[in-house]
Amino acid sequence: MAPPLLHLHDIALTFGGTPLLEGAELAVGPGEKISLVGRNGSGKSTLLKIAAGQVESDSGKRFLQPGTTVRYLRQEPDLSGFSDTLSYVEAGLGPGDDTYRAAYLLGELGLDGTESPDRLSGGEARRAALARALAPEPDILLLDEPTNHLDLPAIEWLESELKTMRTALVLISHDRRFLENLTDVTVWLDRGQTRRLDKGFAHFEDWRDEIYAKEEEDAHKLDRQIEREEHWLRYGVTARRKRNVRRLDNLFALRQQRRDLRKAQGNVSLVATEGQTSGKEVVKVDHVSKSFGETVIIDNFSTLVHRKDRIGLVGRNGAGKTTLIKLLTGDLEPDSGTIKLGTKLEMITLDQRRESLDPNWTLKDALTDGRGDMVMVNGEQKHVIAYMKDFLFRPEQARTPISALSGGERGRLMLARALAKPSNLLVLDEPTNDLDLETLDLLQDLLANYDGTVLLVSHDRDFIDRVVTSTIASEDNGRWVDYAGGYSDMLKQKKAQAPEENKPQKQKATLAASKPKAEQLKRKLSFKEKHALETLPDQMESLEADIATLRGKLEDPDLYAKDPVRFEKIAKKLEAKESELATCEEQWLELEMLKEELEGS
Repeated sequence: MAPPLLHLHDIALTFGGTPLLEGAELAVGPGEKISLVGRNGSGKSTLLKIAAGQVESDSGKRFLQPGTTVRYLRQEPDLSGFSDTLSYVEAGLGPGDDTYRAAYLLGELGLDGTESPDRLSGGEARRAALARALAPEPDILLLDEPTNHLDLPAIEWLESELKTMRTALVLISHDRRFLENLTDVTVWLDRGQTRRLDKGFAHFEDWRDEIYAKEEEDAHKLDRQIEREEHWLRYGVTARRKRNVRRLDNLFALRQQRRDLRKAQGNVSLVATEGQTSGKEVVKVDHVSKSFGETVIIDNFSTLVHRKDRIGLVGRNGAGKTTLIKLLTGDLEPDSGTIKLGTKLEMITLDQRRESLDPNWTLKDALTDGRGDMVMVNGEQKHVIAYMKDFLFRPEQARTPISALSGGERGRLMLARALAKPSNLLVLDEPTNDLDLETLDLLQDLLANYDGTVLLVSHDRDFIDRVVTSTIASEDNGRWVDYAGGYSDMLKQKKAQAPEENKPQKQKATLAASKPKAEQLKRKLSFKEKHALETLPDQMESLEADIATLRGKLEDPDLYAKDPVRFEKIAKKLEAKESELATCEEQWLELEMLKEELEGS
């Protein structure tokens, strides 16, 4: 077995008098794909920062093999000091790294490199930071919540990209499917210490439950031992002083051992306050369309939401998921078509940006709306401290400002506020952000038993599969399709439809021409298609120039003999460029044919 590239040994760190890490270990071997898991606040991000060399531990050792390159993606990237995203990504490259890869990765992640850092959204900044971490193809990648703010296409692209890289990975993520598909080792950080399982994340939860069960058994045995010794102290003391002193010392040691025993953190107590029963039909959507300027967001969409349905909405960022939610809940009027809301609806919305939280509130104010010490839950008054404990907040946090809470704590607070109010329609916009895996399990169970209706926007494939009864997916250009089942079911149904969609272009054009004239007139080039038509020729010209340069390098008869590694690298780059050019040419040709067809109709 090869020695580790990176080894953290006996790491200890204390924050504010409370031990966070106590003898933690992390060994990263060449090419290993490690999931680092643990509850919110367990110290995962801190351990990753120590591994990256950005935080120094109180004690313990960090060993990095000489010459090993490490790149770290933190949760909140900092792009200050850079004029655009391309310069930010290129600044992370080493002397021998491929500069083309910076532009390539930005393009794959939906950026062109000219974006100003001070105008980026959270999701765009995250994509730029990912490109910077991936571009050098380092020996070790340390990724802290890499899927946060990414849409499903970007998550699936990232997953595919990481699979093809030989880089060793250490991943922190709440996305179960992402961890299951990528990792072959699991490191569990729990109560300051780490345990290692030489299997991927798919095996983690069974392993964790076995450890918890063994701990409970050991604690029970310890309690019985203390009880036996205390019985001896009361009734069995004899005149043999030395033996008595030894047994008394043993009892004191057992008591101290019991006091020092750190129990596993409890689970959030999730109970929804359910309102009156709504009508059978919750939302009826009939041939609804919505556009903003020339951009079509929803085009001729119809659906019917019944009571107790759990509907998942999926699509890339910017596809219009939020617009569709606003239409379904009556917050937005359609341009055409009708939307009818059912009777007796009591709706609660949980927004992904936590915008309903005033940063100047304290935790107590946020739960009581500033009205005393009591919270109304399920028709009964409950003291705010008791309700805080249900969501794993400590009593001393009651006066903590919202601005001082972590992302996971804000997520739990939003759930606490939402679930305390009576409802029969839950609208959840990215509810899984910043929640640990155990809390996600409980939220999933709550939604499964919820007696009302759920509208869910999420990029978490596993969570969608576990919760929803049907999925409404964006197919671009304003087209939305309703699929039975979850995300995996949707993919299977799409695959079954693929033979029809993959008919030759001429046959598609013939089918389009056979449609009624009125239907053809509805269709026009989208903004995205127009932009592609304008930019593809320049992109193809640039690719042709790159290909010519690479071919010129390979024509050097001595290159392979002198540097076979460089020869192979250039050959692979040439193959990638030629493939990209072929894709661009095909896309341009299809768009030109579509443009001619629409202009002639």
